[in-house]
Amino acid sequence: MSLAGISLLIIAIAFAFIAIFVVKTLKAASSTMSSVSNTLEKVEGQIQGITTESESLLKKTNTIADDVQQKTQSLNGFVDSLNHMGSTMGNVNNTLQGMAESVAHASDKSDDQVAKAMRWGDAAIELYLRFKSKKSK
Repeated sequence: MSLAGISLLIIAIAFAFIAIFVVKTLKAASSTMSSVSNTLEKVEGQIQGITTESESLLKKTNTIADDVQQKTQSLNGFVDSLNHMGSTMGNVNNTLQGMAESVAHASDKSDDQVAKAMRWGDAAIELYLRFKSKKSK
């Protein structure tokens, strides 16, 4: 064998080793890609489940938000009613206070008149008693 033949034999053996390693590498890459594909399918299924749950949760949240908004509007009317009732009670209170002041003022006037009447009554009784005591003497 000549030097060129030996060189070609070494190149052929090297090419065969390279081909074997490339095939092994491609097989390993193929099994890795298959595993990645399976994993991605599982992740896709889980994402579908999460998406369904998220949509359901979003619908429930919207329903609750609508319910809260309706109840808030109902409470606004109730609060307005309470506000008006408070104003009315304030007006009634002011009216009662005015009436109490009027009664107190009228009572003060009548107290003066009663006191005057009592003084006149006392004076009349005293005069009667004096008259009676002079008559009986």
